[in-house]
Amino acid sequence: MALLYAAQLSPTKPELIAAWLPSASYFAGETATVTPVGAYRFDDPDGEVGIEIHLVRDDADGAVYQVPLTYRSAALPGARLVGEMEHSVLGHRYVHDATTDPVYVRQLLAAVYEGGREAEQFVHVDGGTPKRVENTAHAWGTGVAGAAVPAVADVQVTADGADTVVEAGGVTVVVHHRPADADPSGAALLGEWDGGRGILATVR
Repeated sequence: MALLYAAQLSPTKPELIAAWLPSASYFAGETATVTPVGAYRFDDPDGEVGIEIHLVRDDADGAVYQVPLTYRSAALPGARLVGEMEHSVLGHRYVHDATTDPVYVRQLLAAVYEGGREAEQFVHVDGGTPKRVENTAHAWGTGVAGAAVPAVADVQVTADGADTVVEAGGVTVVVHHRPADADPSGAALLGEWDGGRGILATVR
């Protein structure tokens, strides 16, 4: 369960993504004007790191990109910093490329191996009981409950075209930033969003 706040953000998440995306190895354009088409979250069991995966459409060519981000109260050494933002409730936040953050990779693997899904989202409203909000994108793993999940302490990341290849926990995770609608050939995270569906990540 992801607990969110009805907060003001500066810059906004779409602004932050649009500013950073042209520097991402998987982005095909030179400048980015993007429209959000959905997002999903994973829970950090320790409750310290926000994990949110955005799906945005490039207004120039209609391509949909998967942009995984993590939000922290301090910069993570060794991780790729996307930018910083002010959160009206949580204060100053450091936003990272989630493929370089072990917490995201750990939860991604858990979803894939255990057949898990994206987190349910609840928003704090005026200090009352958190209110559930509908997810705008969905993700689910191909595994089964109770399966063993590799332990992740650190990650090694390389770019491969529209993919990011992550070595972690003795396995290779391929995050597909241009998710294609196809049948997975092995362990995978599948997704669905407004107007599309596809393979979000595979494990080999």
